[in-house]
Amino acid sequence: MNAATCRRTRAPRLRILLLSQWYHPEPISRPHLLAEALAARGHEVTAITAFPSYPQGRIYPGYRQRLWDVERTGGARVIRLPIYTDHSRSRVWRMLNYASFAASTALLGPALSGPADIAWIHNPPPTLAVAAAWLAALRGTPWVYEVQDMWPETAAASGMLSNRFALSGIDRVNRALYRKAAAITVISPGLARELSSKGVPSDKVHLIPNWADDRIYQPVSPDPQLAQQHGLAGRFVVLFAGNMGAAQALFSVLDAAALLRDLADVRFVFVGDGIDAPRLQRDAAARGLSNVVFIGQQPHERMPHLFALADVLLSHLRRDQRFAMTIPSKIPAYMAAGRPILVGALGDPADLVRDSGAGLACAPEDPAALAGAVRRLHAMSPEARRAMGEAGRRYFLQWFHRDALVTRYEEVFARVSR
Repeated sequence: MNAATCRRTRAPRLRILLLSQWYHPEPISRPHLLAEALAARGHEVTAITAFPSYPQGRIYPGYRQRLWDVERTGGARVIRLPIYTDHSRSRVWRMLNYASFAASTALLGPALSGPADIAWIHNPPPTLAVAAAWLAALRGTPWVYEVQDMWPETAAASGMLSNRFALSGIDRVNRALYRKAAAITVISPGLARELSSKGVPSDKVHLIPNWADDRIYQPVSPDPQLAQQHGLAGRFVVLFAGNMGAAQALFSVLDAAALLRDLADVRFVFVGDGIDAPRLQRDAAARGLSNVVFIGQQPHERMPHLFALADVLLSHLRRDQRFAMTIPSKIPAYMAAGRPILVGALGDPADLVRDSGAGLACAPEDPAALAGAVRRLHAMSPEARRAMGEAGRRYFLQWFHRDALVTRYEEVFARVSR
């Protein structure tokens, strides 16, 4: 029996309340996977979330908004509350989207959630954290604040907010939340450093990076029929997967594709959806970029088969220091799939890919640098690229495996609940 198993055996059974605006079947999988893993370890898990609508801004088929709904998913009791559905570029509608779910949580959550020993609050958005902290205070429940992005800095960097009074107000609220939380979990060293600069004690902050579901994200053999279906047979495929929004700055990737027209076999493939997806498609068509392919949102189970068609998996972020301190969840998924990675980013995500040997990093929002990195990977032997993918897979198994990271959550929760 290894040490991690021993720790799991000794972990006390807890009543755990998870609060996240996003949840399965939406593509932000961390809250659902955490709830599922904790339930499998014998904890009593309740999740409060919204009716699913991300990223399209439309309620998913099979769901209908009502005052509340309760379902059992992955061993957890899932309470769904109303939300104003939107994922447009409008700042007003986006804030209404966040505020509406926060209001649902504050008004309905205390009556529906039941008793809990510990609460875990997913950020972003901080509006939910305010409501969830209120709920936890009403029930006398200590809570752990999960910081995936720094607000208001990320909102400013993405262009979502620019009013300095609003930004200052959000910063004051978040600093108060940091003080009130019993513990804070972060997904990258950069976020831990940023919290330290805001005066948060280091012993209150716990680094638990994003992971990928290793039951789904594994190396698989390429499917020739799938490649034929999307026109990728015999092509050198650079594949981006995930949300297509302002933070990803994907118009720079289209510019890089334009610089690579001389490499007739190169194809840039975008898999996913987001507020920028329609404009990206229109721009690619208007520029006659025949080396760009768009594939819509896909279920998680299908992604490893699309990854297997790729020679390179791409992650790209805006050129801003705020995005240098976050590691997108797609990077662990890419590593788990055992494919080479090209990351256009500063800071933590670039360091991770370089230090693990999983691929190459280049400057973000620099089409020439991105095109140059693709040329370098294109010129490599298949064996050299395969070695990158294998290095990434080894790194994933060592540092991003869900079992080990869930054990760390258990340890934090047990300490806080005492």
